[in-house]
Amino acid sequence: MSLGIDLGTSELKAVLLDVSGAVLTHAGVHLSISRPQAGWSEQNPEDWWQACLTALQQLRQQQPDAYDRVRCIGLSGQMHGAVLLDQGDQLLRPAILWDDSRALAQAHSLGRQYPAFADVTGSLPMAGLTAPKLLWLREHEPQVFSRISCVLSPKDYLRLRLTGERISDVSDAAGTLWLDVRQRDWFEPMLHACGLQLNQMPRLVEGSAASAALSASAASLLGWQQPVVVAGGGGDNPVSAVGIGAIEAGQAFVTLGTSAAMVAITDRVAGMPASAVHSFCHALPQRWYTMGAMLAGASCLRWATHLLGQANEQALLQLVQEELPLTQPAPAATPLFLPYLAGERTPHNDPLLRGGFMNLAYDTTPAMLGYAVLEGVGFGLLDAMSAVQSAGAEVATCSLVGGGARSNYWAQLLANILDREVCTLSGSELSACIGAAKLGFLAYGGGRDYHELLAAGMPIKERFVPVAAQQEALQARYRKFRGLFTAAQALHD
Repeated sequence: MSLGIDLGTSELKAVLLDVSGAVLTHAGVHLSISRPQAGWSEQNPEDWWQACLTALQQLRQQQPDAYDRVRCIGLSGQMHGAVLLDQGDQLLRPAILWDDSRALAQAHSLGRQYPAFADVTGSLPMAGLTAPKLLWLREHEPQVFSRISCVLSPKDYLRLRLTGERISDVSDAAGTLWLDVRQRDWFEPMLHACGLQLNQMPRLVEGSAASAALSASAASLLGWQQPVVVAGGGGDNPVSAVGIGAIEAGQAFVTLGTSAAMVAITDRVAGMPASAVHSFCHALPQRWYTMGAMLAGASCLRWATHLLGQANEQALLQLVQEELPLTQPAPAATPLFLPYLAGERTPHNDPLLRGGFMNLAYDTTPAMLGYAVLEGVGFGLLDAMSAVQSAGAEVATCSLVGGGARSNYWAQLLANILDREVCTLSGSELSACIGAAKLGFLAYGGGRDYHELLAAGMPIKERFVPVAAQQEALQARYRKFRGLFTAAQALHD
């Protein structure tokens, strides 16, 4: 058995996976976010560890025999966070998360001073990435900064508690802005630009490599008698790719969770920093991925559900489906929605950008607003896909993963907007957990070849083919959507 753990922003999930790729059981524990100031986003890493213990206890209760046969652990997690440790591995402050925008000025400063670094690190400096956060800390919390012995990514804090070792993997490290993505190793000039030294970074391994063994104290706490190896693991997007079988160049998928992204697998570095297109290391050796990222995805639908006083997201989707069926174009009076509730990354790189509705009238209905939100997120993904393709990556058929994949209506609308076949997958909500567990098996080895397990991916649930008759109307609405950007940006200039 392999245990896969995925540390998300809103939930920690865990699965038990057997060597055939079957999920025996899974568990989830909710996590809360602290926002002490506007634009700030933090979590207490101790809460992650307690959630991990709770989830594993649930697995043990549900499948005690399978739990006892765990021989390896894989880790996946939210990227770009900053976990700060002192010399004794004690936390210095709450972790600063990926959607925290306090380091905007520091990101701009890094970009101005070191413009050539973006080609090495695979991305422009952005407030959400890890490096600018450390510059902010050096300026605003110098006492904390002076005590930093190590900076970890979120899931690597769980590894520290499991193994006692400070280790990260190259896919998660790529999201810090401190990695040379071609060499898959730390890039010291960027570390020095942030006032840091190489000895403050964790040791790096590939995601499929063994990183360390479970410590005796953790093994005792978790109830395992046999040795358990912990794989390198990776960031949530690359590990989700492993989960769904997106492991070869040319494969692509859309993630539609709290945030959203268009991800294309490559066999080389293929980014375009000027358009905020990332090129990061995959969780498998000699693989990379090109990504166009949105800061708000399915969370836009959650926001609209609350705003419109609907019981839940499904209730709003039902209204949309009944009033605006996809058998015909949306009426001309339907509003347009800019999905920039938390700013935007690709292609605008503007965390201060904000969303909005346009074309509202007295006869605008909740269903129209719901449709506009679904469409607006789709248009944002079209922006991201165009940028990814401009960087040289291929995007053909797209798998759809994340919470948004539960809606067939949204999947069909995305197929129409992207003009690509979109496939939903059975079990995709657990893709990062499953990918982590697969990496656990690779690290464990045990004399087996797990290539079939890696390539198998997940069974296709449904296929959604673009409807040609919808293209002209959607393209016209997309042109209007694009035309609204300048006005939205002017609101904070």
